[in-house]
Amino acid sequence: MEEPNEQEKQELMMKLGFFEQQIRQIQQQIQAIEQGIVEMTSLNSGLEELQGKKDAEILAPIGRGIYAKAKLLSEELIVNVGSNNLVTKGISETRKLIESQIQKLEEIKVEMNNNLENLGKEIESVMGEKHEH
Repeated sequence: MEEPNEQEKQELMMKLGFFEQQIRQIQQQIQAIEQGIVEMTSLNSGLEELQGKKDAEILAPIGRGIYAKAKLLSEELIVNVGSNNLVTKGISETRKLIESQIQKLEEIKVEMNNNLENLGKEIESVMGEKHEH
């Protein structure tokens, strides 16, 4: 087994730097997905608490931790279904939509973790090739 020359060392460092960058990006994406899952789960739980509360007083979020006292006039919700298309949905129907979105996020998270595993295998392969020289 001979020592790698300077050019081989530089190539190896470049490849490892590239892998490190990819791993960081995937980890950031996984973190964003996990945050999305937490937010969606919390939203789903909050919607559950609204069921059967027509005419009850609630705190409606205005933004950035600011709430207004409001009266729940209906259990129908106005839901943005994409491209600012608003539709009316019941709480149960909206919860099913959120559960479906959570499931999709979970599937993407599994795929991203698989990508991380594959990168790990590629790194091992690259490192193994260099040790064989």
